[in-house]
Amino acid sequence: MSYMVLWCVILCALAVKGYFYHMENHQIEGRRAVREALQAKKIPDKVFILRTAEGIGGLIKDAKDAGATIVDCDKTRLDQMSQTGGNHQGIIARLAECDYSEIDDIFKRAESRGEQPFIIVCDSVEDERNLGAIIRTAEAAGAHGVIVPKRRSAGLSAVTVKASAGAALHLPVARTPGVPMLLRELKERNIWVYGADADGEKDVFQTDFSGAVAIVVGSEGRGISRLAAEHCDFLVSIPMKGEVSSLNVSTACGIFAYQVLKSRL
Repeated sequence: MSYMVLWCVILCALAVKGYFYHMENHQIEGRRAVREALQAKKIPDKVFILRTAEGIGGLIKDAKDAGATIVDCDKTRLDQMSQTGGNHQGIIARLAECDYSEIDDIFKRAESRGEQPFIIVCDSVEDERNLGAIIRTAEAAGAHGVIVPKRRSAGLSAVTVKASAGAALHLPVARTPGVPMLLRELKERNIWVYGADADGEKDVFQTDFSGAVAIVVGSEGRGISRLAAEHCDFLVSIPMKGEVSSLNVSTACGIFAYQVLKSRL
């Protein structure tokens, strides 16, 4: 049997078993493949499932508990997404384009540079391009890492990595189960937490960010959540002189990030 024939037989066998991991776009199909990815701590950003498929409830729960976003689909959509000829067994998962870091990695990065920690916290930024732009700006401004929620947030998808112009491959991006809990932890680690808020009592251009800081930016349209705002040490606003009342979240983040940099020069 020739090498090419043998390779085709192996691929067909994997597809029949529902065990297929397409490396080019980080797509996994089949129950065994998704289960083994979860066991290996390779957490999908999104899991597309056929809710009516039998015997899949436990796997859905495990994926959700791990922080993956669950998307209900009908069989037609899953078949269209499938790269194994429809042998998806009712589940397709898409992994992040690059690995997430741990929150401690961000602190280690600051320590290795002999700098006070500078962290960007995204409170449910759902647009992947916005998240990519935030990561790009954060890296350029000298931030030591970005933290995003596990749920209701954009993740390290191909779109995010591309929008970051590659910065997502260099800057640690970590995930947290909840932003309020994270902010409590950061304050316990002597980080001053500043929330970007249109009604903030402090002006971003009059604020000293020279210490260990975390900047919290909110979701598109809604801003930071009430609970996140309650856990900030200060709420800081950007002066608006035009007719519009708000800025794109990535633009607002850029203003804050470079004010932090300016405070440290």
